[in-house]
Amino acid sequence: MAAPGSRYSWFVSVSRKVGSFLFNSVFSSQAATCVSNMDSERPAKLEFAVQMTCESCADKVRAALEGKPGVNSVSVDVSKEQVLVESTLTSAEVQALIESTGRRAVLKGIGGSEQDLGSAVAMLAGVGKIQGVVRFLQLSEERCLIDGTIDGLEPGPHGLHIHTLGDLTLDCHSCGEHYNPFGRQHGGPGDSERHVGDLGNIVAGPDGRTSFRQEDHQIKVWDVIGRSLVVDAGEDDLGRGNHPLSKQTGNSGERLACGIIARSAGLFQNPKQICACDGVTLWEERDRPIAGKGRRKASTETPAAHL
Repeated sequence: MAAPGSRYSWFVSVSRKVGSFLFNSVFSSQAATCVSNMDSERPAKLEFAVQMTCESCADKVRAALEGKPGVNSVSVDVSKEQVLVESTLTSAEVQALIESTGRRAVLKGIGGSEQDLGSAVAMLAGVGKIQGVVRFLQLSEERCLIDGTIDGLEPGPHGLHIHTLGDLTLDCHSCGEHYNPFGRQHGGPGDSERHVGDLGNIVAGPDGRTSFRQEDHQIKVWDVIGRSLVVDAGEDDLGRGNHPLSKQTGNSGERLACGIIARSAGLFQNPKQICACDGVTLWEERDRPIAGKGRRKASTETPAAHL
C-alpha cells in the first residue's frame, strides 16, 4: 500500500459522513461470504424510503417482493413513501428487488424482531474505487447481524476485521490492531479462540462486488461503536497457516479500505429528508457520491436547504 498521502485524505470525511441514507448504486448480490457456518438465517426488518405516488406503485413494489425466497413479510405505506420488509436477504438484495420496479429506494433503518438493542454502520473507502457500507444490528445479547456490500475489490477472498481504534489520521494505518479485549490469538469467526474483531473473509465476485450477511456471537454493537472496520488485500487464513503472522492477523495482507463504526438509526428513528451540512435531499443522496467532488449542491437555482 502506498505511503499515506493526499490521495487518501478524504478517508476521514467519508467515514464521518456516516448516516442513514447510504450508498449510491443499485445492488445485486453476486458473491457469497466465506465465513465458516456464520451465515444468518434469522430475519431482520428493513425500512426503506421508496418513491411512490399511488396505489399502483405500491402494488408493483409488493409484487416485486412478496413470495420471493427470503422475504417473510412486506408492508407498504404510500402516504409515507415507506416500505417495511422482514427478510433473511441482504439489504442490498432487498433494495435491488424494490428498484427492479423502476422506483428508487433508500435504506433508512434496520431492526430485529425483538427489542432494539442497537445498530451501527461503517462507510468504507480505500484504494482506487473501493467503497462500501457495512451495517451491524444487535439481535440479542448474544447475536449480532452484520450486513454489507463492498465494491471495487479484486475478485476473491479478503479478510474483514474490526480494529481497536477509530482513527483515520494516517488512513487505515492508524486504526490499531484487531479488536482483542481478551488477549486471545487470531482465529476464525466460528472459533472460541479468536479476536472479537475477527470476522473471517468476504468474497468478491468477478465484478469486484461482495454482498454478505452473517451473524456473530462475540460482537456487541455498543462495544464496537467508535472503532474501525478494515478490509484487507488478501485472504485471512483464520489462524491455521504456517506464516508467523497467522496467529496475529491471519496473514491477510495490506489494509485496503476502512471506515469508522458509528451509531445508526433503527426502525422509524430516521425522519431526515435533507442533509443540513450540504443541502442534499434524500433522493439526491441516492444518486450522488458518498463524499467529495460531485456531492455538494452547486446550482444557484436550487440553494442548499437550512434546517
